[in-house]
Amino acid sequence: MKKLLIYLKDYRKETILAPLFKMLEATLELFVPLVVAAIIDVGIAGHDASCILRMTLVLILLGAVGLAFSVTAQYFSAKAAAGFVKKLRHVLFAHIQRLSYGELDTQGTSTLITRMTSDMNQVQSGVNLTLRLLLRSPFVVIGAMVMAFTVDPKSAVVFAVDIPALAVVVFGIMIASIPLYRKVQNRLASVLGMTRENLTGVRVLRAFCKEEEQAEQFRQRNQALTDTQKFVGKISALLNPVTYVIVNGAIIALIWTGAIRVDMGILTQGAVVALYNYMAQILTELIKLANLIINITKSIACGNRIQSVLEVEPSVTDSGTETAGEKGAPRGETEAGETGTIGRREKPGSGTVCVEFQDACLRYPQASDEALTGISFTASAGETIGVIGGTGSGKTSLVNLIPRFYDCSRGRVLVDGRDVREYPLGELRGKIGVVPQKAVLFAGTIRQNLQWGKKDAEEEEMLRALRLAQAEDIIEKKQDGLDSHVEQGGRNFSGGQRQRLTIARALVRRPEILILDDSSSALDFATDAALRKAIASLEPRPTLFIVSQRTSSIRHADRILVLDDGQAVGIGTHEELLQSCEVYREIYRSQFHGAEEEKGVAAE
Repeated sequence: MKKLLIYLKDYRKETILAPLFKMLEATLELFVPLVVAAIIDVGIAGHDASCILRMTLVLILLGAVGLAFSVTAQYFSAKAAAGFVKKLRHVLFAHIQRLSYGELDTQGTSTLITRMTSDMNQVQSGVNLTLRLLLRSPFVVIGAMVMAFTVDPKSAVVFAVDIPALAVVVFGIMIASIPLYRKVQNRLASVLGMTRENLTGVRVLRAFCKEEEQAEQFRQRNQALTDTQKFVGKISALLNPVTYVIVNGAIIALIWTGAIRVDMGILTQGAVVALYNYMAQILTELIKLANLIINITKSIACGNRIQSVLEVEPSVTDSGTETAGEKGAPRGETEAGETGTIGRREKPGSGTVCVEFQDACLRYPQASDEALTGISFTASAGETIGVIGGTGSGKTSLVNLIPRFYDCSRGRVLVDGRDVREYPLGELRGKIGVVPQKAVLFAGTIRQNLQWGKKDAEEEEMLRALRLAQAEDIIEKKQDGLDSHVEQGGRNFSGGQRQRLTIARALVRRPEILILDDSSSALDFATDAALRKAIASLEPRPTLFIVSQRTSSIRHADRILVLDDGQAVGIGTHEELLQSCEVYREIYRSQFHGAEEEKGVAAE
């Protein structure tokens, strides 16, 4: 939590003025019992109406000035707390954006959302209360005791005994509560995570009739959270009764001692009332302090959780500092063994290597086995590479290595003859267009979503990308065309429409490398074929990676890479793989029942 306080540095003035004005208000509050004592001892006892009026006006003045000080302190503390959390939220969000897929997988979406929302709110509340009350409450407690000694030292001995006893109770309960509040926050994150998972997968739950099972699991987690909250609540609930017993015992001793001294003529009645008021102030401030400490404890726990995310170092760092032009045009070997300039856009069939995997391996964080093992192949500029394999064979993992969503655990991936880890991320990903498995659109308009691919894209470029993606009919049916509204997640579009729009978003930037990660699963065969034909007609033609589980989507690729359990078990054309790769043959037969294969063999 201490490391987060650096974000308060722009609010030094507010962090000083807020407690300062609060202590000025507390100072005025300490004079109130003395004014009340003067009203009793001089005004009432001496039947002096003018004294009563003057002292009453003084009380009103003290209240008004104290209110002004309090409001001012509240303004500065709220400004500092809100500004601090605003900065912290920006920093955390920016940090999360820098994390690689590996860290995001490890941390979990629900955990990061909790850090950005409820934890931030708790930290803001804690900072606000700290600036207003952390100095004020001890100041009033100590000040009230000092003022009591100025009224009557002998009677004030009760204060000297009472305050340490109260401090032991307050801090003892606080120390017992701190670890329990941490446990509450962790269990709250667990409940939030399950809630998010259930809401995201509600259709799957209903499809498999798992509502009751999930409701039972939620009840168990929620009950664990409730039990922990009840337990810590019981400990915290001890605070009020125990402190009231101690303080009321002290008040009894104070009044008893005061009454004897009043009867002896040593003390006045107003002095006893003043001592009683100081004791009441001490009680009030200690209760405030106890509640403040509990809130601060929660805030520190939340702050530590936020700090733990900020301390996660991205495994994929933007280490590249020079562009390909600055380093000079590197040279490499083509598959045919010829040398050629790497990095220059060539026409298909030129033989120039665009993407090369050299014994690439990938192990996910905390995984026991490698997801990819020893992948080696090259893709020439303008070539179409199909990637196929069973579920979990590593198809998406493979293409995620190209734009550095993950880094190789062993081996390396080269783009234009240069290790992807040597590129600045902006330069590398500027060459690549990615259409992920899950089609995601953002709230706004179709135009704004397409401009994610290219910020300054002209309307003609966007229309061209839509035509290539077979999505032109989508805007033709919309009254507002490119300015048609898109709901969050693209809920107002069908699955096929979302996929075509996300493909158009990738095409609008005219990438050198285009990755279609099972992005046509919701398209019919005719639309899928038209899409592939349109991409093939591009000039210059991008190096295309098509990840699919449908052999019909990749059979016309220049080469097909077959994966099985993270290993490359075959690479070649459709016809070659039917003859040489058992895994590919099984996939093909499962989809076409071998009929088309038999026709092909007969034709030969």
